[in-house]
Amino acid sequence: MKKFNFPLNTVLNYKDQVLDNLKNEHAQIVDKVARQEKKVESLSDRRREACVQFQEEIGQGIAVSMMREYETYITFMHQKILAEQGVLHKLQKKEEQKREEVVEARKEVVSIEKLKEKKLLQYNKELQRSEELFIEEFVSNTTSVHGSR
Repeated sequence: MKKFNFPLNTVLNYKDQVLDNLKNEHAQIVDKVARQEKKVESLSDRRREACVQFQEEIGQGIAVSMMREYETYITFMHQKILAEQGVLHKLQKKEEQKREEVVEARKEVVSIEKLKEKKLLQYNKELQRSEELFIEEFVSNTTSVHGSR
């Protein structure tokens, strides 16, 4: 009997490549999200430190001009944090979308793999049946040849 041939092998290989590419893209986005989270955290820390330092200097007595500088810096940092959080939010949405694409691609690959397994099982059953028929014919022919002597 001929060798097992799955007609959708090229499609399966293509879908596997697409899945691998999507996984790589997803990993890159996850990395960007992590870096952006660190950036937001760093800016928040710097703003928090400036607030603490501002409060300490107020307690010790501070010039009005210096108070304005602190307020301007703290306001600037707050706006920068909001902007970076916006970037983070966009990256998180992009990551979620890419994750969904990976899940869908994985579903497609799995469904084709299950179909391949089903066809292989069917092929193996047919192969076994044909081998059993061959053995029966062989035994039958051997018996008839030896029985006629």
